Amino acid sequence: MENRPITDWLPLSRKEALQRGWQDLDVVLISGDAYVDHPAFGTAVVGRIIESEGFSVAIVSQPNWQDDRRDFKKMGKPRLFFGITSGCMDSMVNHYTANKRLRSTDAYTAGGISGFRPDYATITYSKILKQLFPDVPVVIGGIEASLRRVTHYDYWSDRLMPGILVQSQADLLVYGMGEQPLREILKLLKKGVPFRQLKTIPQTAFLQDRTDALPKNKNWETIVIASHEHCLRDKKVFAANFKHIEQESNKVSADRIVQDVDNRRLVVNPPYPTMTEPEIDRSFDLPFTRLPHPRYKKRGAIPAYEMIKFSVNMHRGCFGGCSFCTISAHQGKFIASRSEASIMKEVEQITAMDDFKGYISDLGGPSGNMYRMKGKIQSICDRCVSPSCIHPVICDNLDTSHQAMTDLYKKVDAHPKVKKAFVSSGLRYDLLTKSYNKHADDSIDAYLEQLTSRHVSGRLKVAPEHTSDETLKIMRKPSFKHFHAFKKQFDAFNKKYRLNQQLIPYFISSHPGCREENMADLAAETKDMGFRLEQVQDFTPTPMTVATVIYYSGYHPYTLQKIYTAKSKRERRDQHRFFFWYKKENRRWIRDRLGKVGKAGLAAKLLSPGNDKPGFRNRPIAPKRQKTGKH
Repeated sequence: MENRPITDWLPLSRKEALQRGWQDLDVVLISGDAYVDHPAFGTAVVGRIIESEGFSVAIVSQPNWQDDRRDFKKMGKPRLFFGITSGCMDSMVNHYTANKRLRSTDAYTAGGISGFRPDYATITYSKILKQLFPDVPVVIGGIEASLRRVTHYDYWSDRLMPGILVQSQADLLVYGMGEQPLREILKLLKKGVPFRQLKTIPQTAFLQDRTDALPKNKNWETIVIASHEHCLRDKKVFAANFKHIEQESNKVSADRIVQDVDNRRLVVNPPYPTMTEPEIDRSFDLPFTRLPHPRYKKRGAIPAYEMIKFSVNMHRGCFGGCSFCTISAHQGKFIASRSEASIMKEVEQITAMDDFKGYISDLGGPSGNMYRMKGKIQSICDRCVSPSCIHPVICDNLDTSHQAMTDLYKKVDAHPKVKKAFVSSGLRYDLLTKSYNKHADDSIDAYLEQLTSRHVSGRLKVAPEHTSDETLKIMRKPSFKHFHAFKKQFDAFNKKYRLNQQLIPYFISSHPGCREENMADLAAETKDMGFRLEQVQDFTPTPMTVATVIYYSGYHPYTLQKIYTAKSKRERRDQHRFFFWYKKENRRWIRDRLGKVGKAGLAAKLLSPGNDKPGFRNRPIAPKRQKTGKH
């Protein structure tokens, strides 16, 4: 740990607040994560914004919710509000595997120890604060609150839950990336506007009585979606709701969404426009120490921090629109890119760190190769309601030039203190494949050559997700034939530079629309390519995705057609078994199973000696593979 004064961090105790001269606090933040003062950790960003606006703020990190609740009282009563986040992950994804088994570790806790946050942390924290300080406003945000803002299916309890404001009893919800609504909240409170009047701030949600008139905003239209009670009665109605929710989350000029629940009305204001370059730079350029708080020094490393401490996030958002992914629901589909100056400033900060050895672990983003990509004609984007810019085809209006990324990689590469700058974020290989990207220019070849020759640390992660065109269509992913084309390009550049680098393909089993024979096809095709898949991610239904809506309701929200989904433990386990064709105990089962559905030839292909190369395997997939926003 660098030798720095404790006042370089935001306070975690009354003593630390007093050392800053803060007798009384304006805002107290409650977080389910350990406090890491780094732009990749939402609590740090929120806290630094509050500080930058001239307010006093302290953090209560991972409070004990089971004792006398002294942790919730130790900072006293804030003048403005409490802010709550479960942390960088939904607490249920953090706690449980796809099979609902309790995880033994927590990457966002010192020492990686589990048990430092409750299930449904946002709800638990908020209820406690409402009991202790009933007159103090509570604002909830972060990934858990954001993706549970309306009626949603909760996989872990196997039921529909109302918008999280109902159970949490909080006063206001900030969804998505919270900088813009947070600054507006602080601006209005600074002017003396009462908290109860904060009803027309974009990207927020609140509850009101059904009989009350909606707050006036002449620029907003209002969509009324089916009530929570109607969704409970009719799964098809719940599915139909989601089309409107997803579209309004990704439009440039969205409508306000209203949903009745019990005797109240949930009001979800439309989101802010995508952050501009100066706005996103402003967030990343705040005075972070880039270090965990010193309190954790003796408790062990924080795994999530160790993973990203030497990485640089270049942009936010993702226009892929994958049906199982939450990125666009939280960060939006339009890309917010940082300036080169801001990125290079962060590179400089990293190279000055005491334990930096010359290697930047990642120059990336939610999808690694979307930096600076946007529509060629903004007015076309302004009218768009599509959840994806690249499915079922790449939009004619999308500029997919990779030149800006290639130039930036070269600048980082040229830094005298950087030996290697790797790209570890998953890439959209379809953008780099001319068989799919019909609008590609020569920049994609230059990018792939620069990437392959200089920025791959032995393995390159890509996510074809499946081989079945039928399943891929539901996933909003391109045909697997384009993965073959990409692999050919990747192998060619490896040969040119005499490198022995590997592609690490990610796949999902038990996704809606996928049947056992589809998994058998996947196993056979990847075996034929030389892959022995050691671990494959089971589909985990997380709130606010198309795939989760299908999983629960059985209907596709856009077509309202029925879609098959493997739901029982046996069905999910059986889909997974096909990947382990090389295990003796599975061979008879695979032969019998495929024989019953008339696929004996596929069984023979899968079980016959083939291109199995034990040294050419996909790396085991991390158990917490949830694409999320950071705050």
